[in-house]
Amino acid sequence: MTPGKIVVVGIGADGMAGLSPASRRELLSATVIYGGPRQLDLLDDEITAERRAWPSPMLPALSTLFDDLPTVHVVASGDPMLHGIGATLIRLFGRDRVTVLPHVSSVTLACARLGWPVQDTEVISLVTAAPHTAIRRGGRAVVLSKGAETPSALAQLLQETGCGESQFTVLEQLGGPEERVTTMTATEWSTAAPDVNALNVIAVQYLPERRVAAVLPDAEFGHDGQITKQTIRALALTALDPRPGQVLWDVGSGSGSIAIEWCRATGGRAVAFERDLVRRERIVNNVTMFGVRVDVRGAAPESFEEVTAPHTIFIGGGLTQPGLFEACFDALDAGGRLVANAVTAESEAFVVQLYSKLGGDLRRFQHYHGEPLGGFTGWRPALPITQWTVVKE
Repeated sequence: MTPGKIVVVGIGADGMAGLSPASRRELLSATVIYGGPRQLDLLDDEITAERRAWPSPMLPALSTLFDDLPTVHVVASGDPMLHGIGATLIRLFGRDRVTVLPHVSSVTLACARLGWPVQDTEVISLVTAAPHTAIRRGGRAVVLSKGAETPSALAQLLQETGCGESQFTVLEQLGGPEERVTTMTATEWSTAAPDVNALNVIAVQYLPERRVAAVLPDAEFGHDGQITKQTIRALALTALDPRPGQVLWDVGSGSGSIAIEWCRATGGRAVAFERDLVRRERIVNNVTMFGVRVDVRGAAPESFEEVTAPHTIFIGGGLTQPGLFEACFDALDAGGRLVANAVTAESEAFVVQLYSKLGGDLRRFQHYHGEPLGGFTGWRPALPITQWTVVKE
C-alpha cells in the first residue's frame, strides 16, 4: 500500500522562525514526520506529530516505508528539489501524490552572500560523489558538502591540481543565528584547515580560468605517447557528437584523453577501458586532475560486464583484436553511435570492411607540423588516421 499524500517541507538553519505560514500549517497538522535527526531537531514543541528519523540505508526502504499511512510529512534541508529528497519521492510515488513546500536553498543564500547571479553559478553535490568531481578549470560553483571534512578535502585537491589560487569560501549554518562565512584561497584553506560545522556549502571561484570548450593540448595529460593527439582528438569529438546525460565507452583508452574531453564537453560520464595497469593508473591521475566522472576499467571486452551501458563508443586501440568490435557493437542500443580510429594498415583494412558491410561515414585525415629545417621551415607529416563513424540501426 502506498500513502495517499506526502508533503515535503523545506526548513532552514533558522528553524521554525523561517517557515512560511503554509509550511507551518502543514507541520502543525501532521501526525507523522520523517526527516534526518538534524532537521527533526529544528522543530519546536508546538509540533506534536510523531517524529521518525530516516532508516539507514534510506533509499532501499522508501518504497514501503510509508505503507498504511494515509498522510506523511517530511522535513528536509532548504529546497527539497535541489539534490534533495523531494525529487526522489516524486520519482517513486508520482507528482500527483507528492507536494513540496520549498525553503530558500543554501545555493540561493550562498549566491546572495557573495553577490553571484544564481543562473550563472554551477551547482555541484559532493553528498554522494567523490571530491575530485568538483574540480574545474574556470567558472564558479556552489558545492554542497557531505560534512565537516568536505572543505578541507576539496581545498587539498584544488591545491594539488594547480588550482590553489581559487577563491574558496565556506558558508556555515546559512540563514541561522550561527551563520559564518570564511574566504581564503584553496591553498590557504588546505594549510590552515579550520574547524567547520557539518552544515556547510563551499563557493569556489576557480583559477586559473581555462576555456572548457577548447580541446586540450597534449601536454595537459599525463601520457606515454599513447594518446589521441589534439588535432585528431578534436575531429574525434566532432564525430562522437557529445550530448548531456549520455555515457561514452572509451575503448583502448591509453591516457583517457577522449573520455576526459567527452566529460568536459557534456558534464556527463564515461567508462575508460585499458588493459595496461600503468596506463590505468595514469588515467586515474588525469581524471582526478580534471574533476570528471570516468570509471576506469581493465581490458576490453573482458571488463564489459556490470558497467553502465553506453550511448556512444570510441575505439582508439585494439580494433583488430578478435571479438572486440562485435562486443562493442552488441553493447549499443539502436541509435547508438560508434567511432573508430585506425592507424595501422591492418586496422584500416578492417574498418574499410566494416564500412562496406554496415555503412556509416569513412574519412581519412593527414596533417603536418611545421618544424625548423636548417634555417628554414619544413613540414613533418603525422601518421594518417582513418576514422569510421556508424550509427546502429
